Amino acid sequence: MSRSNVNGCGHELHQLQATVETIQWGAFDSSTKPVLTVQSGDYIEIECLTHHAGDAVDFLMDEEVRKIYEAVPEETRGPGAHIVTGPIYVTNAEPGDALECRVLHMRPRLNYGLNFVGRWGLLDKEFGGKEHVFVYEADVNSGVARAVFQYAYDSPIRRVPGRITTVKASDRKPALEGIRVPLRLHFGTAGVCPAGEGKISTIPPGNHGGNVDNREFVAGTSMFYPVHQKGALFWAGDTHFSQGDGEVNGTAIEGHINATIQLVLHKGRHLKSPILETPKAWVTHGFNEDLDEAVRGAVLEMIDVLQRNWHLSRLEAYSLCSVAGDLRVTQVVDGVKGAHMAIRRDLRC
Repeated sequence: MSRSNVNGCGHELHQLQATVETIQWGAFDSSTKPVLTVQSGDYIEIECLTHHAGDAVDFLMDEEVRKIYEAVPEETRGPGAHIVTGPIYVTNAEPGDALECRVLHMRPRLNYGLNFVGRWGLLDKEFGGKEHVFVYEADVNSGVARAVFQYAYDSPIRRVPGRITTVKASDRKPALEGIRVPLRLHFGTAGVCPAGEGKISTIPPGNHGGNVDNREFVAGTSMFYPVHQKGALFWAGDTHFSQGDGEVNGTAIEGHINATIQLVLHKGRHLKSPILETPKAWVTHGFNEDLDEAVRGAVLEMIDVLQRNWHLSRLEAYSLCSVAGDLRVTQVVDGVKGAHMAIRRDLRC
């Protein structure tokens, strides 16, 4: 399940494969036994799977992925939809701390992913409540993905996550010919265990992280999460090849990704919600069923970041948010909507 060795910096490198024993399907649950225990600063090579492999089995399933889909009973999946690998227990992590997830490298496990036009998408009524699948092939060397084919999904309502769909070759139609989509490999769902007990759905994002769907969370960036449970209990999954801000039709290009991450504990660093740090910017998040309130949350969190890091007054920080902040919609399709604000870190001389 997991092997480790010590690298030149004194931190251990662990391998965490996605297996029936190491994944959860649709839930964060604080009672789940950790599948790996690490020290602050340790590295993890983690395998993450998409819950959409059943929609294109010829392209998105290898032998190990198929084993998981066949071994996890449909009735035990939920209450959310996503497959997440973990939990990882971080030694000495306690509520009131912050856990940093540094993404060092990402690569597709298989070179295919898919975009699912779902009933939960923004324009479901405008498209007649019809669901559809677009299958893409990733060209890692060129840094792009190209659509391979599309087909109409034949189920009126998608009730079971991961259900396998059989598609005739004759039902596959050409799609997006001549279009190249830039690859932006990232975690759709990652974070620590929420504060509550029992099974908590992976679908809505929150101050624990979870299904944040921020396309900026790529290799070379770090996400900081407020810790809510002893050991933090970190999960990751629902990986994406590419996504637009908003994720408007229901999904990104969903695909399996193997990632190398480093988990770093920051004792006593109190955060309200996840904060992403890129090489150039701070990115704060807000979550709410009301998009206006999600926006408010993202701006308020950025004001706190600017006050804490640059010692600005609250009014000065608010001014800077308006004249230099980039406010965007993260996603509008997960019930709880997400917004994020970015401020360049080179504004201060």
